[in-house]
Amino acid sequence: MSDNYNLDDAIRKVEGFPKEGIVFYDITSILSNPAAFSYCIAQMVKMYTDKSIDGIVAVEARGFLFAAPLAERLGIPLILARKKGKLPGKVIERSFALEYGEDVIQIQQNDIKKGQNLLLIDDLVATGGTLKAAAELIEDSGATVEEICCIIGLPFLNNFEPLDKYKLTTLINYESESV
Repeated sequence: MSDNYNLDDAIRKVEGFPKEGIVFYDITSILSNPAAFSYCIAQMVKMYTDKSIDGIVAVEARGFLFAAPLAERLGIPLILARKKGKLPGKVIERSFALEYGEDVIQIQQNDIKKGQNLLLIDDLVATGGTLKAAAELIEDSGATVEEICCIIGLPFLNNFEPLDKYKLTTLINYESESV
């Protein structure tokens, strides 16, 4: 697949969702387009094949969809970062702020080993709160966040600021709320 694939054409933009004045960048249109999905996975494989990465932490739920095939192709473990109450056994957790409230993200305590270099993946970085909480859980476990990778970035939301200390890579960025 060509490195010149136009990913923007594969991303559905939904105006007024989830509320008026917001444009929703819908990755489900990537998933329903085998060429677009293949492009995303191929780009990530290319970016991370020669990196010293011991595992991938995927953020629930859409991050799982991109991280799982990447972990399989790189032959490294996949670690799930899930919302509170969805993982059995001992977990570590971190609260983070949402636009109107708070949420909690958890990782199973035994999944991260001290000294590991981990790649953190989600589908989209908007405000950065979920990714920052997941990154802090990784660091609290004695591992290192080698990099954060998302398919879509929305830098107009100042999402890169909470993640300043991490290398953040996106496959495509949108610089404004307009379509």
